[in-house]
Amino acid sequence: MNETTVRKQYNQLAAIYDLRWKDYIANTLSFLKTWVEISPTDTVLDIACGTGEFERLLLTEYSGQQIVGIDISENMLAIAKLKCSAYPQVSFQTASASTLPFDSNSFDVIVSANSFHYFDQPLAALKEMRRVLKPDGKVIILDWCRDYLLCKIFDLALKVFDPAHKQCYTQNEFHSLLKDANFAVCSATKIRFGVVWGLMVATAKLKT
Repeated sequence: MNETTVRKQYNQLAAIYDLRWKDYIANTLSFLKTWVEISPTDTVLDIACGTGEFERLLLTEYSGQQIVGIDISENMLAIAKLKCSAYPQVSFQTASASTLPFDSNSFDVIVSANSFHYFDQPLAALKEMRRVLKPDGKVIILDWCRDYLLCKIFDLALKVFDPAHKQCYTQNEFHSLLKDANFAVCSATKIRFGVVWGLMVATAKLKT
């Protein structure tokens, strides 16, 4: 199962993850924080939260933000818990994106950054996001975009050399998945970070 492979890989990477990907994390998550427009009263779910860097960014602006982060890597979560130990309203749990351990209609905002290409069951994960999202809430996903040539090359190479990698999507494929999960795409764009990294982001709400 892909999740087992991803968990093992990121448990091994956890101790060096923030340093190894420092610039990439800073650039992509700062962009996401600006894009998402989170209110200080929103209850936020961060899927595949990793070492809690997005939580740290949110808390620098709104120290009372209610946030739950989930990830399948216990070692990544241990670092996240340390970063946010001074904030009792922030919690972290080990959980899969396709089986969220939360009641329906629980969150105002759901975010997922740089992880959708690892999901074993992307449609199941989106349907779970839909289930736990409040009726007037929003989902924001940032991930690699296969429309960019280098990302397309990486996607092909990683399928051969990285057993944790699942699949990158084009923007059209990604939006089709969102629509299949009964989301309506409200805003979206593609953005390049440096020479290598081409990403896409979408904000989606429940179809009415």
